Amino acid sequence: MSIRAKICGITTPEALDAAILGGADYIGFVFFAKSPRNLDIDHAKELAERARGQVKIVALTVNAADDALKEIVDGVEPDILQLHGDEPPERVAEIKRKFGRTVIKAIPVATAGDARKADEYADVADLILFDAKAAPGADLPGGNGQPFDWRLLEGLSDAIPFMLSGGLNPENVAAAIAQTRPVAVDVSSGVEMAPGIKDPGRIRRFLQTAKTAKQS
Repeated sequence: MSIRAKICGITTPEALDAAILGGADYIGFVFFAKSPRNLDIDHAKELAERARGQVKIVALTVNAADDALKEIVDGVEPDILQLHGDEPPERVAEIKRKFGRTVIKAIPVATAGDARKADEYADVADLILFDAKAAPGADLPGGNGQPFDWRLLEGLSDAIPFMLSGGLNPENVAAAIAQTRPVAVDVSSGVEMAPGIKDPGRIRRFLQTAKTAKQS
């Protein structure tokens, strides 16, 4: 079975169409004001309607309050909520219960200890996403184009199915899949021509490479 793939930070119909035609399993919309990929509800709703039924729609938030989450869920109707802040397990469980959506929890990784924090979320999140930990003081918790040391995930793949993110691109995704054996991969800045502007050609190459990659 081929690996699943997510194109995150979609902002244009052209990028969306490239993701869908390329065989993406998920597309992500970012709702975080500091991000160059941030969308308002109306824009996200238009893109979601174009995508609905063809690909799973993911709404990425960072420490969002209930009222903001309700606005996203009611307006965009995403299939999945991706929590990319420092939400504790209790908050993840609360969001899943209140909004009735599949939940992806992002875990920022710089050390083996960081990776092991996924254990705390195993019973409350539907899928763990490992991303590179941002530098202290960084504006964005993810989407910074930096990979982490994939060796930090050794031994995790059999115990915790996960999505891999952090600095992936068409050139390194096959190696990342072979080394870490994720169930899915996620890319944002690695398929961009400028911050927030996706390159349809790079999206297609990423998806083709990921879908044909071998897991060791």
